[in-house]
Amino acid sequence: MLQGRELSEFRKQLLGWFRQFQRDLPWRRTKDPYRIWLSEIMLQQTRVAAVIPYYERFLERFPDVRALAEAPPDEVLRLWSGLGYYSRGRNLQRAAQLVVARHNGVFPRTESEALALPGIGRYTAAAILSIAFGAKHAVLDGNVARVLARLNAMQGDLRDAPGWQALQRSAGRLLDTKSPSDWNQGMMELGAMICTPRSPQCLVCPVSKFCRARQLGLTESVPEKRKTRSRVEITLAAAVLLDPGGRTLLLPPPEASRKQPTHQEVAALVSKMWHFPSIAVKKKPAEELQEFLARLASLPAKKRTLHFEPLSESRHCVTHRDIVILPFRVLLPKLPRISGARLISLSELVSPSSLAVSNLTRKVARAALADPTPSTARL
Repeated sequence: MLQGRELSEFRKQLLGWFRQFQRDLPWRRTKDPYRIWLSEIMLQQTRVAAVIPYYERFLERFPDVRALAEAPPDEVLRLWSGLGYYSRGRNLQRAAQLVVARHNGVFPRTESEALALPGIGRYTAAAILSIAFGAKHAVLDGNVARVLARLNAMQGDLRDAPGWQALQRSAGRLLDTKSPSDWNQGMMELGAMICTPRSPQCLVCPVSKFCRARQLGLTESVPEKRKTRSRVEITLAAAVLLDPGGRTLLLPPPEASRKQPTHQEVAALVSKMWHFPSIAVKKKPAEELQEFLARLASLPAKKRTLHFEPLSESRHCVTHRDIVILPFRVLLPKLPRISGARLISLSELVSPSSLAVSNLTRKVARAALADPTPSTARL
């Protein structure tokens, strides 16, 4: 454990490196807790390069916490669409509403009050409070945990409770209380850019001489790889109903229309957003999808035989699930009336649209647009 002069030198080296070589990221140009909060939520399990354009578009529409709190939920999800992990966007708005209601629109400065907000855990609270307000909280995320594990040559699963608690104590001991904002960002930057999961760049690491794992030749084996959850494969059939004008039909977010027979499994796969009529299938995709559509649209018996044109299949991953998407085009002279459904031009769905849709729905739309559409519609 570092202490005394060695600890002072460690802090000096890390802070000097960060202040000279840190990436120029938009959320590092502000102390506004709302903007820092937004960046921390967007960066959860998402690459920096992917987050930046979403962050900038989101702030353009919702420049402060009140604008976000008062926005229609569907519009919030529309601007989040494509970023994934949509519960983050829902929790962000719920938290914004609480900040307005309980704290007069000002992000709380205490850890207990921050932790009471939806979507904010110990790491996120520490990051926001230290970066925005200079509060003396040490952050611990995956990047910081990896740095600490190598510094201490820590064996075992970092994510088990005793291991994580030990890392939290280590982070707290190392924290430079005079510069908690730069310190926390420096630790995260070191893990993201230098002390990477594979092939860490020890030769350019500013604190490599303090690293026990490097001294022992353990940088490739520390930390121990996490046990991965077994993956589940799901086959999803989706119907792209098209009229002669190129309009299609989307079903509403499952939570917004409980009357629709959207299976719970499908609701999770489409991230509880606007989606094509879809069903998880087992043996006969077209037949099972047709039966689902017949029930959905209450089609009379003589109209229940539809022509299902198979489109190019694609794949999609959601957490531990591997999804095989089997899209079918169904050409109709007129789209059926379905309670709560929305008609929209198919071409609008492959770019930011007026509706909140997931990447899975966009993949289905791209498949329909990639395959030439026959000139005549038929029942």
